[in-house]
Amino acid sequence: MSVAVCADVGSTYTKVAVVDLDGGGLVAAAAVPTTVGTDVLHGLDAAVAAVVSGPGVVDVPWYVCSSAGGGLRLAVVGYEPLVTAQAGRRVGLSAGADVVHVAAGRLGRVGLSALRAARPDVVLLVGGTDGGDAETLTHNATRLARARWRVPVVLAGNVEVRAELHALLVGAGVPVTVADNVLPRIGVLAPLSARAAIRQVFLRHVIGGKGLSRGGRFARLVRAATPDAVLTGVEALAEVAGGDLVVVDVGGATTDVYSVLTPDERADGPGREVAGALWRARTVEGDLGMRWSAPGVVRAAAEERLVGPAEVDGLTAAAALRAADPGFLPADAAGRAVDARIAALAATVALRRHARGVGTGERAGRDLRDVRLLVGSGGVLRHARDNDAVGVLDAVLTDHAGGWALPRAARPVVDAEYVLAAAGLLAAEHPGAARALLRTLLR
Repeated sequence: MSVAVCADVGSTYTKVAVVDLDGGGLVAAAAVPTTVGTDVLHGLDAAVAAVVSGPGVVDVPWYVCSSAGGGLRLAVVGYEPLVTAQAGRRVGLSAGADVVHVAAGRLGRVGLSALRAARPDVVLLVGGTDGGDAETLTHNATRLARARWRVPVVLAGNVEVRAELHALLVGAGVPVTVADNVLPRIGVLAPLSARAAIRQVFLRHVIGGKGLSRGGRFARLVRAATPDAVLTGVEALAEVAGGDLVVVDVGGATTDVYSVLTPDERADGPGREVAGALWRARTVEGDLGMRWSAPGVVRAAAEERLVGPAEVDGLTAAAALRAADPGFLPADAAGRAVDARIAALAATVALRRHARGVGTGERAGRDLRDVRLLVGSGGVLRHARDNDAVGVLDAVLTDHAGGWALPRAARPVVDAEYVLAAAGLLAAEHPGAARALLRTLLR
C-alpha cells in the first residue's frame, strides 16, 4: 500500500493523517500540541511517529500546511476602495491570507505609516484594469521603492506597466513577485495567478522568517498556508458533491467560512459587481473563536441579539476563562455544553456575516439558498459528542432571524477526521486519492 503523510501544523495543535494513495482511505490519524515554544518540528515529528513507524517512514512523502505563528498576514494596496482594492482583498482571502489592512488611492506618509503598523507578511499591490489607469499603481510602487520597503510584494495590477514597476522595485531592493492583474477588466475577477504568487511568497519568505523552527527543514516541508489548503479541499469537495456548499471552521482564534457557489450567468449582466464575483469565497472572523477570541463571540452574539441579558453574564465569565487559558479542556458535561453554545454562536454569527456580505465586500452578500452541504470543522466539533456537533450546525440552519436566506435543503456533516486539509494538500499530485478521501464526508 502506498501512503502519504498529510499534516497541518496549527497554532494550537498539529494534526497528522496517513492517507492511502491507492484507495484514498484514511489509514491513521493523530494530534499533538504544536510545539511553538521550542521548535514546531518536535511536535510534527512526534505526531508522525505516532502514526507511522518502521524503517520505511523516511520514504513516505510528507504534505504539510501551516498556520502556526499566526498564518499569513496580507495587506492590499489598490486604486479604488470599491474596485481594485476590493478585488485584491477577495483574492487575498481566497489565497488563505488574513487580510489585515486595505488601502486605496495614492499612498502618502500617513498611509505608509498605517501600512507598516499593520505588520503584513506580504503586500498585494494592485490597481487599474489592463490598459486603464496606471498613475496610482505607479505612484504606490514608487512610494514603496523610495521607502526602502523590505516586506515581500506581489505586483498584480495593470499589465501595461508591470515590467517597468517590477524593474523599479527590484532596483530598490524590494522583494517582488509578479502576477497577472487581479482585475483585468471591470467586473472580471482573475484570482488564480495572484493566489499562486501569494502562496509562493508565503513558502519562500514567510514560513522561514517566523522563527518557528531551526534550520530549513520545516520551510522545505510546508507546501501551503492551512486556509489555502483547506480552500483547495473545499473546492474539490464541491466537485465531488456536485453542488453549492459551505464550510464553517470554528477555531481557537478565528472562525473561517468557505463557500463554493455555482456561477450565475446573471453576474455578467447590468447589475454585476465592478470588482467581479468570486464564486469560491472565504471570510475570516478574527473576533470569533473558542479560546483566544471567545469574549468576542459573546459580544458579537449580544449585538446580533442571539443571547439575552440573562445568559450574557454566565457566557462572559466562561469566555474570559477560555481566553485566559487557551489550553482549557472542559472536564464535565456542563463545560462541554458551554463549549457547544459558544461554538454555535460563533458559527451563526460568522455565517450571518458571510451571507450578508460583511467581510466579503459583496454588496448583495452571498446567495446560499441552493447550498446542499454544510460542513462543520474545527476541534470543538471534531471532539464533540454527536448531538453537540449536530446542534451547532442545526443552529446555523435554523437562523431565521439572521437577515439572510437560509439554505433550502442543506445536509449537515462534520469533518470529524479532518480530511479537508489533507485532500487539499493531495489535490494537485494525487487527485484521485483526494476525491476518494472527500467522499468519506458524504457517506
